[in-house]
Amino acid sequence: MTPPANTVIEPARFREALGHYASGITVVTSLIDDEPVGFTCQSFYSVSMSPPLVSFSVMAGSASYPKIRQAGRFAVNILTEAQIDVSNQFARRGTDKWQGIAWRESPLGNPIIGGSLHWLDCEIYAEHAAGDHVIVIGEVKALDLQDAAAAQPLLYFKGQYRNIAAHGGV
Repeated sequence: MTPPANTVIEPARFREALGHYASGITVVTSLIDDEPVGFTCQSFYSVSMSPPLVSFSVMAGSASYPKIRQAGRFAVNILTEAQIDVSNQFARRGTDKWQGIAWRESPLGNPIIGGSLHWLDCEIYAEHAAGDHVIVIGEVKALDLQDAAAAQPLLYFKGQYRNIAAHGGV
């Protein structure tokens, strides 16, 4: 069925509809000129198994992404449910996002945030302009589980952080 030609999707209603899709929370990071950069990202997903590709979307006006593009590489830090403060800190603009954040360098030289559930080390593979965002595809060059084997991922659903409530059965 084709919608009427005069159908207008209002941004607030669109955001509300998409908020009903649960997503994990990540922090995308890089290091350029010995300066760590990063931002909170919930639009992260796998693209291909061969080669191993992942993708994220970032606002075209991001202050962090031009530096990541210049570095040509990034890490995706998958946050645990205990890292709400980390998510909030990296979501802010104009502040020192790294204040109080423990990190170490990945094999490609990207910041790995301490306590993250998992990380993926990537080189930029492709970029695509998409409306007010840029879709970035990265080729995974290294990955590792952190010391958080029993931890649960940080989720976002209907405008709030959530956690996984385990239920028995399949």
